[in-house]
Amino acid sequence: MGREIGQASVELVAALPALLLAGLVALQLLAAGYALTLADGAAEAGALALASGRPGERAARQALPGWAEEDVGVSVRGGRVTVTLRPPSPLRALAERLAVTSSAAVRAR
Repeated sequence: MGREIGQASVELVAALPALLLAGLVALQLLAAGYALTLADGAAEAGALALASGRPGERAARQALPGWAEEDVGVSVRGGRVTVTLRPPSPLRALAERLAVTSSAAVRAR
């Protein structure tokens, strides 16, 4: 019985890296989901701007928060606005792989 003293502490220390990794993965997936929601809203804002005769790219960029300025790509072709957004990530390569794309279109009259 005396040899088992501190066993729980050793197990906790051994499991801590796996717990931290699982937490980081979960936060990164939440950030990717949030980026998709933002890209959807920005694409829709751009399409609505096109429908009212305003520049769609500028409206899409203005619909995004400030942190996304460097991580967004907006293209307008015809009546379709496409927004590609990289989620915030500590690793640039991971953000590139998790980039999300959303588009919205305006029907011509």
